[in-house]
Amino acid sequence: MANKKRLLIVGGVAGGASCAARARRLSEGAEIIVFERGPYVSFANCGLPYHVGKVIPKERSLLVASPGMFKKRFNIDIRTNNNVRSIDRTNKAIEVENLTTGEVYKERYDALVLSPGAAPLRPELEGIDLPGIFTLRNIPDMRAIIEWIKTRDVKKAAVVGGGYIGLEMTENLKILGIDVAIIEMESQVMPVFDSEIASFIQAHLKSKSISLLLGSPVVGFKQEISDRITVVLGSGETIESDLVILAIGVRPEVELAKAADLHIGDLGGILVDAQMRTSDDSIWAVGDAVEVNHVITGAQSLIPLAGPANRQGRIAADVILGNPKPHPRQFRGSQGTSVCGVLGMTIAATGITEKRLENMQSQNNHVPYEKIYLHPDHHAGYYPGAKTLTMKLIFSTENGRILGVQAIGKEGVEKRVDVIAMAIQHNGTVFDLEEAELCYAPQYGSAKDPVNIAGMIAANLLRGMGSVAHWKDLPSSDAFILDVREPFEFKRDHVEHAINIPLGGLRERMTELPLDREIWAYCHVGQRSYFAARILEQYGFTVRSISGGYVMYNAVKQIGL
Repeated sequence: MANKKRLLIVGGVAGGASCAARARRLSEGAEIIVFERGPYVSFANCGLPYHVGKVIPKERSLLVASPGMFKKRFNIDIRTNNNVRSIDRTNKAIEVENLTTGEVYKERYDALVLSPGAAPLRPELEGIDLPGIFTLRNIPDMRAIIEWIKTRDVKKAAVVGGGYIGLEMTENLKILGIDVAIIEMESQVMPVFDSEIASFIQAHLKSKSISLLLGSPVVGFKQEISDRITVVLGSGETIESDLVILAIGVRPEVELAKAADLHIGDLGGILVDAQMRTSDDSIWAVGDAVEVNHVITGAQSLIPLAGPANRQGRIAADVILGNPKPHPRQFRGSQGTSVCGVLGMTIAATGITEKRLENMQSQNNHVPYEKIYLHPDHHAGYYPGAKTLTMKLIFSTENGRILGVQAIGKEGVEKRVDVIAMAIQHNGTVFDLEEAELCYAPQYGSAKDPVNIAGMIAANLLRGMGSVAHWKDLPSSDAFILDVREPFEFKRDHVEHAINIPLGGLRERMTELPLDREIWAYCHVGQRSYFAARILEQYGFTVRSISGGYVMYNAVKQIGL
């Protein structure tokens, strides 16, 4: 009870609310006040799209904690509809406006935590403020969308932005029976993913009758005779819609920090140290508004995810209230572990992508790496209901360190990405994945789990047991293309100029293969071509197995081989 610190927190939801609750658990003596500009201090903003689609039927399910609960359970003063207007760093005080009464008042602090979050981007385009155009950040936004759908008999919707929020809104609008078109200025949906992985997502969306308009930005909106909105694209094309959802990204809310002359990073977020302290020793910042260290690249990054925000809030509380055990708390950085579901498909990733690595190399930051693709079943194939996963694992060729993974499928996706995320957190290698001991029963996995298989494939490469080629490199290669699938598979479809010699007959037909030319072997997913490469290498042939097989060929072909 000796600790009488006065802790003020600006903003609730993930970072601010977790900081407040943690602070109370550490000190009964501290005075804790949370200021929230909106009407709700702690709500599940990740669940908002699912209430729009009635997957979460009751709005109250989204309310994690009320001001009354915070007061009764934690003795924390929650002031909703109170906007913090400025920070007086010299006198360690904030100026607050009560948005309900109009009262302006000041509060002194010993420690101040900023958790303002990030705001949806709303670019200055013609017609951007027309009725029927929405962003989704909070419960009032959600209510406005639901009310518009109810009262306007919405039949068609345009979702501008094909990232996480865009796909989640697409799913929930589709559940309501609304025709949806996704408009994305990049050439793919989920721009944070590598393009060949995104091609699987695009194929899935098309199979669900979602229209995709890729590679052309929105340049404006028009509304003429009725409530219907005309979306104008840079290509000159127009889309008619009854509802528009803007999901084109977020920007850190840093106006308060800027006005207080706190240091802002090159990416536009508040700069903090490993203990979430800003450039002022009495002010901390957490959540979507801060720049964090990326654990793979070491670079400053903006990673607006709820998990890191919660951990940052806890760390700030520990530092402020002096809880160093077992060691001084520090935020280790973030690796961007994320997951998204859309119409029965799960998409997940952790670490960095190949496009990020290529961008680093263009800036003379060379990281030697290799990648592999695999398509295992999510549980034992002999047990009913096995679903195929597609995984892309990226790793260092110097020491096997795991750099990132992307995975998609209908079942078991996030389980594998979570395992690999923990491996990355401990600087794990592909050899660790190879040896990982994971749960196995036929309805849950396989004796060689997809995580193990990824590790085995990568470890074999690093041990010199074969090498891989990639479809995107085919146009610049003069390799001999060997299809080792069965004749019926080859007849159904095959790569142009490929020669078909099934794996089972390979030893008898080796004389048909060139010894003076590199051979690239492929099958359906990559397993048989690996077996073929191992056979041929031992007879003196130079062979590469094309990673991911014909499945990846089709994916790469979609994005322009």
